[in-house]
Amino acid sequence: MWASGRALFEDRRDAGQQLAGVLKGLALSDPIILALPRGGVPVAHEVAMALHAPLDLMLVRKLGAPGHSEYGIGAITDGANPRTVFNEDAVAFLRPSPAYIEAETKRQLEELERRRRAYLGGRPPPDLAGRTVVLVDDGIATGGTVKAALMGLRDMDVKRLVLAVPVAPASAIVEMRQLADDVVCLATPEPFLAVGQHYRDFSQTTDEEVVSLLRSATGYPEDREVRAED
Repeated sequence: MWASGRALFEDRRDAGQQLAGVLKGLALSDPIILALPRGGVPVAHEVAMALHAPLDLMLVRKLGAPGHSEYGIGAITDGANPRTVFNEDAVAFLRPSPAYIEAETKRQLEELERRRRAYLGGRPPPDLAGRTVVLVDDGIATGGTVKAALMGLRDMDVKRLVLAVPVAPASAIVEMRQLADDVVCLATPEPFLAVGQHYRDFSQTTDEEVVSLLRSATGYPEDREVRAED
């Protein structure tokens, strides 16, 4: 890591390499690496390659507030039994109607399915029961998406659940330790303003890059079509 006041990571791949170095010390048994797309995929790819582990996705979508889609009132996971986690403070403050929540949930479930088809084609989600799962993202801001993902994974009866992120607020890590068996976080700088502040290069990860990294880690067919645009 670099000196105080400078970026902690060159880019997401550098962050993934640093995470992998720590994760190697956990003696993980036959782990599967799950990335939160899109930004978590380059980080998770480095982890998967270093640990010689398969790489897959954990798809989660934010439930946007009425009129302010970037402000999350909750998050929802994909899968046969989607898990919804609400930001209770945001819901209490904004008071979205039940009809709005139902419509927003339906919209995001459709987007989750569209993204899974685009990124993974017809490949079904992996069976995680009894597995050691390492959930990877490029950092935590509010934690809503990661929290939903961890709770969704718990519903899948995983054997050991590890959260690995390069950077996060200390308060978020305290909360995540209640949801995961192990939490690896390389830095908890204060004050914490934004994840991207701690990367020299935090350019957007494209859908094409997501598919390319998945293909290189898992041998997906070369003719995968990318249709997961925002």
